[in-house]
Amino acid sequence: MWLFALCRGAITICILTLNFNILIMKLNKLLLTVFAGSFLFVSCNNDDDSGSTPSGAYDNGVLVLNQGNFGAGNASVSFISNGSVLENNIFATNNDNALLGDTAQDLGFYKDFAYIVLNYSNKIEVVNRYTFKHVTDITTGLNNPRYIVFENGKAYVTNWGDGTVATDDYVAVIDLATNTVTKTIPVAEGPERIVVESNKLYVSHYGGYSIGNTVTVINSNNDAVISTIATGDAPKFIAEENDKLYVLSEGTPSWAGTETTGKLQVINPATNTVTSTLEFPAGAHPTNLIIEDDIIYYTVDNDIYTTTLNATTLPTKPLFSVDAQGVYGIYAFEVEDGHIYIGDALDYKQSGKVYIYSTTGALENTFTVGLLPAGFYFND
Repeated sequence: MWLFALCRGAITICILTLNFNILIMKLNKLLLTVFAGSFLFVSCNNDDDSGSTPSGAYDNGVLVLNQGNFGAGNASVSFISNGSVLENNIFATNNDNALLGDTAQDLGFYKDFAYIVLNYSNKIEVVNRYTFKHVTDITTGLNNPRYIVFENGKAYVTNWGDGTVATDDYVAVIDLATNTVTKTIPVAEGPERIVVESNKLYVSHYGGYSIGNTVTVINSNNDAVISTIATGDAPKFIAEENDKLYVLSEGTPSWAGTETTGKLQVINPATNTVTSTLEFPAGAHPTNLIIEDDIIYYTVDNDIYTTTLNATTLPTKPLFSVDAQGVYGIYAFEVEDGHIYIGDALDYKQSGKVYIYSTTGALENTFTVGLLPAGFYFND
């Protein structure tokens, strides 16, 4: 299990490709939606690395969150307009070349603001979502922050705490009127993704250094834990659709000890119980759960799969593969308005790539963005 602990982290990569840079990130455990409208695809290979002159207008497009290298402080944000114009480093170019921070983990929108969670900086940078000008930052009450969600005038941020301590993980509660942490809610180790449904928060426990297998339920009215729900091993992704919750568990890989299968499970929020479970074949470890227009999308290695919300079996053939682009272990994934977005971290040293496909697998556009593109966020 010690190898698993070394190889787990916020940016879970198909391990066994351990170069020095990835190993350092994972040893510290601190490492570590696509366009709002149809793209006007002007080229099938748009690698323009523009961004020296800020446009100052970042609506009607997608923000690409680039994690940067762990410990290097080189996280950044790229913007791709609906007209396929790329602008890199939009935080720096709109804030006198200021650094964004270290290891960008997540981004969330609240009113006119974007909240950027910076994992290793233990900070949330708050900017105007349309101009990307700095507004404030939150630096107190965070310890290895991960993902953010908003409800009832509050933000909720999952925190892994100290990687060597299994009992210090929590969800931070932020008063959005003051942008201060007002409370922490203790939870099980490795809280990861968090969603809101029916005045409740659902937190998947990926497990941090260990292997998680639960979802925590929190009452957002009083910020108290209601219950926990047992899931498959390593439940990294959770999504809400049509008053149901869908949890994708990756399962324990063979190199981490006893291998377990991945699972796709449905939770009824009215009863907080699992109502259905689909198990993946032995050796398949799914990730990147997205639900768009009542279709479930997920990936296994370099393959993209789809299934329906009420499926009773899993597909045996992928929709398509990204092998032709040399992508390995799909770093970021989103689906929106008939397009599929893939983030490729390449060798974790050079600028990453964003590939945009049709939902039939035809490559439509390519962009060169920042280091380690880790998420897509649509700014209407």
